[in-house]
Amino acid sequence: MENKQNESIENNENNESSLIIEGRNAVSEALKAGRSFDKLFIQDKLSNEGPLKSIIARARQKGIVVRFESKENMERRSQGHHYQGVIAYVAAYDYVSVEEILARAKEKDEKPLVLILDGIEDPHNLGAIIRTANVSGVHGIIIPKRRACGLTETVVKTSAGAIEYTPIAKVTNISQTIELLKKEGLWIAGADMEGDTMYNVDLKGALGIVIGGEGSGITKLVREKCDFVAKIPMKGDINSLNASVAAGVIMYEALRQRDFK
Repeated sequence: MENKQNESIENNENNESSLIIEGRNAVSEALKAGRSFDKLFIQDKLSNEGPLKSIIARARQKGIVVRFESKENMERRSQGHHYQGVIAYVAAYDYVSVEEILARAKEKDEKPLVLILDGIEDPHNLGAIIRTANVSGVHGIIIPKRRACGLTETVVKTSAGAIEYTPIAKVTNISQTIELLKKEGLWIAGADMEGDTMYNVDLKGALGIVIGGEGSGITKLVREKCDFVAKIPMKGDINSLNASVAAGVIMYEALRQRDFK
């Protein structure tokens, strides 16, 4: 009983000060990105499997203490129960400023492409959006502090490591942030079914793309701040897409226009 109580206390303490990363790919990417590890746990009977042996070797090269635990203890630590034999406690992700996102585009000598999420609440959607944003050339993502999902363990796992390389800013007011972006020379495009077909909208310049929340879409105040609205053409029997899919389609249309003229 005492061991279980200590285990529970340890988990609670780490949840307050650390982020739990579960799964082989997510932990591997955190190691590659140089994230600060507090603790790394490996399921003892799986430690000789190739991918886990590689994680152990890289962790030890970095001076990270590796602890081997039973399946029962790993199950108690796990939050998603899809940990694949490895769980890490790492320093919490640091949000960046909007200015840092714009500076990243400048360093690459590229016109800024920023994704603005107006109320995404599902962590699986947020993780998938981060993953697609990274591979489609987005320089950073802006999320609101309230009524939206933050960077949870599920987001980390769903992003498949992309969260390690994608700057994310968390802001108090999306509308005010849009005004700041406009002053920096960005045009703001809202993704909504009441706009012009995205193929007919210019997405090549310095741009912020707004994606609304699941179900509710872009809020009225934020929509009024958009310079134009782009819609995804649909030919089926339903007229909506999952938020992460819609974001991916718009991001790749922006990539097509910018890089494949």
